[in-house]
Amino acid sequence: MIKIGVINVSDRASAGIYEDIPGKAVVELLKEYLESDFEVVYAVVPDEQDQLEAKMIDMSEEVCLLVTTGGTGPALRDVTPEATEAVCQKMMPGFGELMRSVSLQYVPTAILSRQTAGIRNQTLILNLPGKPKAIRQCLEAVFPAIPYCIDLIGGPFLMCREENMKAFRPK
Repeated sequence: MIKIGVINVSDRASAGIYEDIPGKAVVELLKEYLESDFEVVYAVVPDEQDQLEAKMIDMSEEVCLLVTTGGTGPALRDVTPEATEAVCQKMMPGFGELMRSVSLQYVPTAILSRQTAGIRNQTLILNLPGKPKAIRQCLEAVFPAIPYCIDLIGGPFLMCREENMKAFRPK
């Protein structure tokens, strides 16, 4: 079974102060995009770099794709990109560049975003923003490259629902 990890990085959601809407938004988008059957490995963690790194390391042992939401801004407690860089062997800056470029079409503050992506062993780790609307905009932009990236790092073959998402794979 294909496994995909989702981590919502949020002090308030992890404390139960508010509902975990961003993480659920990612899961719904993955169901919309992917035809392949997959199981979601899910967590909500506070904005604590050591806890986030530990969860990323743990999840990356069983998932081919690990998507985080939140913690990508300039606020003092936003540490998701630092955690991602700490656990990855290779960084994939093109993902963050494209997400910021797309986001700039909607908000001038997209330049404040520090989303990134990287590879840990055979897992692609992707940082998304924490707002559901921005999650959709960013994931829609980068997802066409995700299945092929996972192919290249030795992960499972992900099939997309062509009517919702067209993956790009060179012929």
